[in-house]
Amino acid sequence: MTADVLPTLEIPSPKALFTRGAVARTLIHKIVAGVPVRLRYPDGSHVGGGSEGGPTLDVVRPAAMYRRIEQHPKIGLGEAYMAGDWRVAPGTDLAAALLPFAAKMGRLLPKPVLSMRRIVDRALPVGTRNTLTGSRANIEAHYDLSNDLFAAFLDPTMSYSSALFDHTKPLAGQDLVEAQHRKIDAILDSTAVGPGSRVLEIGTGWGELALRAAARGAHVLSITLSHEQQALARERIAAAGLEGRVEVRLQDYREVSGQFDAIVSVEMIEAVGEEYWPTYFGAIDSLLAPGGTAAVQAILMDHDRYLATRNSYGWIQKYIFPGGLIPSLDAIREVTRRHTGLQVSGVHAFGGDYAETLRRWRFQFLEAWPTIEGGTFDETFKRMWEFYLAYCEAGFASGYLDVAQVTLRRD
Repeated sequence: MTADVLPTLEIPSPKALFTRGAVARTLIHKIVAGVPVRLRYPDGSHVGGGSEGGPTLDVVRPAAMYRRIEQHPKIGLGEAYMAGDWRVAPGTDLAAALLPFAAKMGRLLPKPVLSMRRIVDRALPVGTRNTLTGSRANIEAHYDLSNDLFAAFLDPTMSYSSALFDHTKPLAGQDLVEAQHRKIDAILDSTAVGPGSRVLEIGTGWGELALRAAARGAHVLSITLSHEQQALARERIAAAGLEGRVEVRLQDYREVSGQFDAIVSVEMIEAVGEEYWPTYFGAIDSLLAPGGTAAVQAILMDHDRYLATRNSYGWIQKYIFPGGLIPSLDAIREVTRRHTGLQVSGVHAFGGDYAETLRRWRFQFLEAWPTIEGGTFDETFKRMWEFYLAYCEAGFASGYLDVAQVTLRRD
């Protein structure tokens, strides 16, 4: 223990030590000893397994940072970054500094400590359940922030999901618009969307997929719970002269009726919630016409990590995606097997492409910040979004997270 935690003339009680963050400090020091990252304190001292010139995190306010982490182990680190209690040192990239931790997720702490996670895990708030009203509130909390905010860092297609790059060429020279179109075309191809196809899109985004499906001659019903997304998607569809082929409704997937030859849903399942996965896939099953195909682009994690995190409340859920939960491929297979006549017939994974997509979004967000800043978009918001984008980038770059287009057909 260091002198600032245990003063020479006064030995605090165990309770005082806990509330001061001493336990968190000890565990963090143990974690960084096993990764190539250094923590640097205000007095110039440093700890960790990193070397001079390697990734360095500056701890600006040690006491405040460790108190946050100790009080909320799964939330405190992100909150400490938002508050400015720690930051990356000059020359260190935030995602690169987080990458070694993401690569060892689940193995960062000794097993005896991990076995105590139930003591510190917080249950998912009842208020974020994805009921009909809850889903609307959860979606609005993120997607209705401002169309201008998203336009500032997304590419002109306004695609807020992983692009699909051409791996026969260097990534650096590839255009993000082309990569987003490649992703959209891949999911439309997998569901055989063409002239006359009746298409249901669950989760409109800002309309790019609906536009490309309509350009193939399909008739598209696209549903969203975001007023902001609906408004801009309708504008873009009208500007393309495709109003006769695309309808954008403010509607929940549980309220749709009809029959569709193709059903597509890009990175929307993460907002459904485990409780409603049977309902979600059941709706797809009931709405899919005989001989039709569905495809879901889903963020995924390994099944053991899904089981370990499915009932606990984390930073992303508190600040970015309330009600969100990332499934595993095994969980999708099990839910569809038990509750529908659908089965997984194809999986195209491209998690590394999401790391590159997020890297570009983060750099563009920081570059565009002077045009975003103002009102509720203050410095705390900036640090929150920078941490969110870097945190996710590290997750995909390490392989802790994946993304895949999962094709579903009836047996």
